[in-house]
Amino acid sequence: MISNMKGERGYIGLLIFLLPVHAYLQPVPTPEENIPYLVTFGPEAETSWGDDDFSLVFFFYVPKDYDEPLYIRVFDPDIGGDHDEINVAFNTRMKYDVYGGNGCWSDEDARSADPVGNYRSGNLLASRTFGNDPTYDNDWFTFGPFSPTQGEFSQDFDGYLFKIIVEGVTGDDGNMYRFYLSSLPDDNRAIEGANAFTYEYSFRLWNNPNNISHIYPFVDEGTTRVLQQNFDWDDDGEIRTISVVRNSQLNAVSGDDEWAESQFQIQEEEIGTSLDFQFIKRKEPGMVRNNNVVISIQNQYGEFMPFFTAPIGGIPRYRYKIAVQKKED
Repeated sequence: MISNMKGERGYIGLLIFLLPVHAYLQPVPTPEENIPYLVTFGPEAETSWGDDDFSLVFFFYVPKDYDEPLYIRVFDPDIGGDHDEINVAFNTRMKYDVYGGNGCWSDEDARSADPVGNYRSGNLLASRTFGNDPTYDNDWFTFGPFSPTQGEFSQDFDGYLFKIIVEGVTGDDGNMYRFYLSSLPDDNRAIEGANAFTYEYSFRLWNNPNNISHIYPFVDEGTTRVLQQNFDWDDDGEIRTISVVRNSQLNAVSGDDEWAESQFQIQEEEIGTSLDFQFIKRKEPGMVRNNNVVISIQNQYGEFMPFFTAPIGGIPRYRYKIAVQKKED
């Protein structure tokens, strides 16, 4: 088990020059992640449905030179209709809170995988609670407008950060939804150089076993080993790690309503790159339908590592090494 002691090291700042300054934030999750929905359940649900804490926190990064209004849009924010997961009858209410200001991200509790302590740090900018409302079923709801300076300025990112917390208030159904950080209130227009990240990913898998989902944790300077923990994978195939020097490394996988963990050493070539965790469903027998999974990753100090929806440094590709042996005369 990786120790939770941080010593004198503190939080390692992200390398500014590695941020994808020419990238455009796509829907969250992004097409590259190939994840159909984020998922959060009502607090009365059994954790065996695939949500360990009935809460999800996402951060949005905006470059400091962006000076126009911004909007955080949520697709299908209500709990009912075609996309959400019903448990007998829809009775769930889900709260969305948007935060900015000092401490929004920099507070230590905000960078945890668990909704404990001062994880609601910062200034509350907007809040809305949804139940089973056909008005927003299969449609978008927009928070904003926000000025970029309403976020928390971070020298590590050289830009502003906003936080959205989604939590079940009542009920036992599953909420399937997506985000988009937009420059428009009524359409999805990407902001150049923006990105989004979370420290604990809770998401739905495709039912089609040919669809492989991906998440991309960033390996910061000073990281020597990582611990991955996944919840309620239901033994539904394999979770593999790909990197610039790592080809299809298998990770421990969890069963129904349980955690599994495994750790591995980080190689020098992986510093300053992203890892690619691939979720590969089994085809037969016993493929799991409507499978929800939770995953987080910590470094050797017990600090949770961020999953960026637009992977820092790009999607990692394994670099094959061809050994050349000198022929003896």
